[in-house]
Amino acid sequence: MFSEMNVPRRTFYFVGIGGVSMSALAQLLTDRGYFVRGSDAQESAFTAKLRARGIAVHIGADEEISEDIVVYTGAVDGEHPQVKAAGRAGKRLMSRAELLGRIAEGYPHVLSVAGCHGKTTASCMLAHIFWVNGKPFACHIGGEDLDLGNYTATGNRTLVTEACEFRRAFLTLKSEIAVVLNCDLDHTDCYHSDGELAAAYAQFAAQAQKVVVNADDPRARALPHTLDFGFYNGDIRAERLCADRERYTFTVTERGVPAVRVRLNVVGRVNILNALAAYAAARLCGFGGEEIKRGLESFRGVKRRFEQVGTIGGMPVVCDYAHHPREIAATLKTALRLAQGNVRLVFQPHTYTRTRDLMGGFVDVLRRADRPIIYRTYAAREPFDFAGSAVALTARLADAVYVQSPRGLRARLTERAGDGDLILALGAGDIYEIVKSILDG
Repeated sequence: MFSEMNVPRRTFYFVGIGGVSMSALAQLLTDRGYFVRGSDAQESAFTAKLRARGIAVHIGADEEISEDIVVYTGAVDGEHPQVKAAGRAGKRLMSRAELLGRIAEGYPHVLSVAGCHGKTTASCMLAHIFWVNGKPFACHIGGEDLDLGNYTATGNRTLVTEACEFRRAFLTLKSEIAVVLNCDLDHTDCYHSDGELAAAYAQFAAQAQKVVVNADDPRARALPHTLDFGFYNGDIRAERLCADRERYTFTVTERGVPAVRVRLNVVGRVNILNALAAYAAARLCGFGGEEIKRGLESFRGVKRRFEQVGTIGGMPVVCDYAHHPREIAATLKTALRLAQGNVRLVFQPHTYTRTRDLMGGFVDVLRRADRPIIYRTYAAREPFDFAGSAVALTARLADAVYVQSPRGLRARLTERAGDGDLILALGAGDIYEIVKSILDG
């Protein structure tokens, strides 16, 4: 797989092995015959899954590393004790992004899906097309597909992977087919202008043999491409839309010619675009319309993507990963169509820089909710910045309330419950675990 690692066989230690992407890569390397173990700051479902696979996981940052190559996640910097010690010892240090790029080099066919929104869902849909049609593949997913998890492999010829633009990580990938779903500015801590972002996507696309883009997205449409898709523009479109409780049925057309009728088993109009992206990429892989239909209709969803997790005070609770204004708008719109009463919106800002730099967008979309609840910021890798804090965001919203504890959140949600109300909890931080901890029963 790796030209510099074949002889002798190298061993790997993952710092931050419990991350969704890191744990997927750890499993992939193990399946390919490499020795892997690692550490993480805390126990999780992913660390349990790795142990079940026979991959040793240490909790904490005090374990000595004897392996040849130390892989570190983007959430870990060079000051992490294990990474620093490994560097002093002369170990080969490798970022998660570099490792993914090296792994991809070992596959004859690489399909990568990029974009600010939707790449997890579109990647899963594409993986399902391979899976249900019995075509060998491996998938590396930045979320948990309800059937495939964050990693599944049935063969070693085709890799389906998410391509993340954070810190230009996707530039390590040289794809046979690259998909660009959209090009919204999201990671303002590493892209300081729209121009920087556009240049990164242009380089990502230029490194691919074939490119699929969203023709309804101006930045994506501007990229040189092989095939495009969209509601209003593009080679691949959706027509004759019908909705049943926000689950859409539509006819896919190819350059104006009806090809196949598809019924999605996930809610939200935005998922039609994800399906069209997967359809276009699959057509370039040689799949027929009926084969693609089977794959798309087999897809049941991803955890934290409009996932109903239980009830609070008798009200159904839906959790979604939405953490960008455009994502929040789409998710809120779906919830409003489904709810018989009010939508009780809970939003946890993710990182101070994103909240500060996109403050206007957050204020605009959150004003559309009735008395939104803003939960304390998930800082991730960043130091405190009041200008991008949840408190600062709350102050810009006339009827919003700030909450900073699970107990306080449950109290706010249950104090004015109404018939038919729906709780919608949004964010990419720990709000998912927090909400699950206060569910009924």
